[in-house]
Amino acid sequence: MSQPANRSAVPREKTRSVVFAVDDEPMLLELIALVLEPMGFQVRTFRDPAAAIEAFRRSQPPPVLVVTDYSMHSMTGLDLVRECRRLQPDQKVILVSGTVDASVYQGERDKPNRFLAKPYHAEQLAAAVRAVLAD
Repeated sequence: MSQPANRSAVPREKTRSVVFAVDDEPMLLELIALVLEPMGFQVRTFRDPAAAIEAFRRSQPPPVLVVTDYSMHSMTGLDLVRECRRLQPDQKVILVSGTVDASVYQGERDKPNRFLAKPYHAEQLAAAVRAVLAD
């Protein structure tokens, strides 16, 4: 007996692009997920940048985007950018901060693709993500 041509009875979940969000403030991680998940992204959140780097190493394929805070307890967002780019040279990154401005990475070789100052509105984050992924 042959299978029917229409297999819609077995729904397939489409693969969603993964975004890593790294911030030591849980509320800000929640905000990133609330903004990006309705845009169709699967958001993996990390309070510990070292855990994010370990997950990044194992991630196949790598995330389409990393959104990271600059000021974290164990390392800076620029340290995270450097490590991600060492592993994946074309990795797209948005750096966010409420303590520094974009001049913090002026002399850096591994610059983020965009900078977003805290506090930011959900629309600003969504626009930054669209712009970085369109580049």
